[in-house]
Amino acid sequence: MASVLGVEAPPPRFNFAAHLLARNAVRPEKLAYVDDQRQLSYGALARRVRQVAGGLADLGLARGDRMLLALEDCVDWPALFLGALHAGVVPVAVSTILQPDEYAFLLADSGATLVATSTAQLPELSAALDRGEHCVRHVVTADASRGLDDFLGSATPATTAADTHRDDVAFWLYSSGSTGRPKGTLHTHANPYWTAELYGRSVLGIHESDVVFSASKMFFAYGLGNSLSFPLSVGATAVLTARRPTPEVVAARLVERRPTIFCGAPTGYAALLAAPCLPARHETALRLCSSAGEALPAELGRRVATHFGVEIVDGLGSTEMLHIFVSNRPGDVRYGTTGVPVPGYEVALRDEAGRDVSGGEIGDLWVRGPSAACGYWQNPERTEATFRDGWVKTGDKYSLGADGRYLYAGRGDDMIKVSGLYVSPFEVEATLTEHPGVLEAAVVGVADDDGLIKPRAFVVLRPGRNGDAAFCAALQAFVKERLAPYKYPRSIEIVAELPKTATGKIQRFRLREQANRSRACP
Repeated sequence: MASVLGVEAPPPRFNFAAHLLARNAVRPEKLAYVDDQRQLSYGALARRVRQVAGGLADLGLARGDRMLLALEDCVDWPALFLGALHAGVVPVAVSTILQPDEYAFLLADSGATLVATSTAQLPELSAALDRGEHCVRHVVTADASRGLDDFLGSATPATTAADTHRDDVAFWLYSSGSTGRPKGTLHTHANPYWTAELYGRSVLGIHESDVVFSASKMFFAYGLGNSLSFPLSVGATAVLTARRPTPEVVAARLVERRPTIFCGAPTGYAALLAAPCLPARHETALRLCSSAGEALPAELGRRVATHFGVEIVDGLGSTEMLHIFVSNRPGDVRYGTTGVPVPGYEVALRDEAGRDVSGGEIGDLWVRGPSAACGYWQNPERTEATFRDGWVKTGDKYSLGADGRYLYAGRGDDMIKVSGLYVSPFEVEATLTEHPGVLEAAVVGVADDDGLIKPRAFVVLRPGRNGDAAFCAALQAFVKERLAPYKYPRSIEIVAELPKTATGKIQRFRLREQANRSRACP
């Protein structure tokens, strides 16, 4: 592979950490990271990365050994992640909000020999380690105020990076586990290079003067690109926070740190717009917003753009592809669509038999491109089902509009068949959120008294709204006026909030369980 659309491929002998350090050697005083308590220049980051690499070697970790990285977002996160890559050690980035049994599974499955974590995660991880079903020999803890000082104080800095190949496994990210146990997704040293070049530079247009803040944490594929691969590839500054990205936390950083690019999920944008702490346009310095994690409803996109006076670029990515591969583009945003394939990626819509579907029909979305993962760790059945002949099955349903833009139709297992016709939950949800009284909505299929599947909507109201029977009837009429009649929700349940994953995706299986226990407006 010499190049992709004019972007030169990394050389065969390639270490992503060494690549980033070399790119930023010309700006040692430039601010690379700022978190809740500390900041790190590019020069200090480079020294810290080499210290981490040396410290791992001092502990006896060899190339290919795994390091479980369960750390809150702070300046030590990129130092540990890149230090491991620099040493040829494989960081396994995991969530910081798991329970002991979940950590126990990840420790056993990954075979990690070292755990790097924050003091806040120690109780849960200690309980997992006490079970003994792991290979861990060392635990490195980063204190909230002192960071890795204890670990780095005695470390011998590495002078050279591990001589890795661009196709060597560099790091793991675990999938969300929506279809069972999480799957260790294996990414190479070249993968983050391609996402930074093909999406960070070519689509978002990120440059050295940008300040980036991502509500999505770095253990997510989306957050890893936003807060590490993208800014470090161009010498920009990234804002980090260990805190949960509530509207209050996000609003404070938009005002105080004045990022030029903000990256979030639709759920977070909706919550921010509804919060009393929503900053005014003149209080921020935004030039662009990015959205991923779930499809962005058209009305929400327009409201964000109107309030902040900037475009919000919606895109589709996945853990398996590392970042976004179908997207709207700055200057060419069509709200209500996911846009077009990112240059360098190819997508296809196929039916259950693997045949291409006709224009306008809903099909399974497949993608191929240079950032695709190698597969899943020790999971040949799921690897074979997802990775085929260079293509990756995303699990998303899409249709292709007449204008060449892709329209989200939901996850494959979320489609509702009503009277023999398929209904996209997302289409109904997007219509419901256009109503001025609705903040959020989710739609699932629920069996009626005759055992027939019908759409039921779960609705979160805007403040001051009354969700009585008359309101529910008005909502149903609102949907009927805008969609084919068979798509309207046969029942509506008003809820205080929707159950979601850590990435902000709606947990529809919980809504189906709730539907079987509760009553709703007929």
